[in-house]
Formats: sequence, C-alpha cells, structure tokens
Amino acid sequence: MFSSTDLVLIRHADADTRGRLCGRTDVGLAESSVKDMVALAQLLPPVDEIWTSPALRCRLTASHLWPMARLREDERLQEQDFGAWEGRSHEDIPDLGDLSRAEVVDLRPEGGESFGDLCERVIPALSAVAEMTEEAGPAVAVTHAGVVRAALSMVLGEETAGLAFEIRPLSVTRIRCARGLPLSVAEVNWRPA
Repeated sequence: MFSSTDLVLIRHADADTRGRLCGRTDVGLAESSVKDMVALAQLLPPVDEIWTSPALRCRLTASHLWPMARLREDERLQEQDFGAWEGRSHEDIPDLGDLSRAEVVDLRPEGGESFGDLCERVIPALSAVAEMTEEAGPAVAVTHAGVVRAALSMVLGEETAGLAFEIRPLSVTRIRCARGLPLSVAEVNWRPA
C-alpha cells in the first residue's frame, strides 16, 4: 500500500469534541472510532516508527493502528491554535461571512494562529520527515486535518491550495518524496470502503 518514497499522513480518528472546536484542546477519541481503527489497521503494512502530534487523539490513533511501533512526538505537528475560539461550540464562533481562501490563510483568531502560521510551523517538520523516505522506507505521521492541508499546500506550492481539501477522520494521504523529483500527491483522503 505504501511506496518506500511515501510520506504517509493519517488524520486522527473521530475525536470526542462534543461539538466544540478543538485545535489545541486535548481530547480523546469517540468510542465509535474503535471499529473504524480496527478495519484500517488490518489493511496497513507494518511500520517500526510513527511520527505523531503530541495530542492525545493522535497518540491513541497511532497506538491503535500500530500497537508495536515506536511513537515520535513532534510539537510542530500539532493542530492549528484557534486561540479565543478554542473549546467553543461552532455556533458560538463569530460568523465572519464569506471569506476567500487567501483571507482564510491570514485569519488569526485572538491569541491563536492563522493557517499561514500553521504552514510556517508544519512545513519544516514535514520536510524533515519526508527526507527520511527512500532510505528508511515510508515515513508515517498521525496528525490533524490542518497539518494534512498544510502538507498539500506545500506540495502544490500555494498556501491557499490546501484549504480546498476536506480531510476526513482516519483518512490516509500519501505524498511521493522521490529524490531528485518534485513532491507529488499520490492519494488524498483514502479510507477503507
């Protein structure tokens, strides 16, 4: 399923958010996600090491998918910090009207970070992990939707491009990182049928 040159990004399983915006808010997994993780784990090849966000939902997902793998936490793989919006219900977040993708890239909630800030933090981490492919085999990271979108922005060469993608929980996105070739998107949002 994975090529030796793949950077494999898996969004964490359904989180127990209770209808709240949880970027940096540390929550566990929804009970209903266990069945989906078991189904996905049966299809994934073994790996020895997984990069993960330190968020509980990512660490639990990684441990369910690869119970024997070593987890390497990287703070830079955290979800976007939504500042004053963190922990609020979606109804309680201000309606900002219709915004272009360029405006969304620069939108920074009070005390938080913008998607552009997220890209600046995430892209160096993903680039470092991507450089390990080929020699060490596929590199796997269990992380968040925003981080996957930042990776897609990196490959497509435009921050706004990643915002065009909906990233489903427990979905697999693969980026080809063959030496001497430009990065390419091999697959986005794959999940077992």
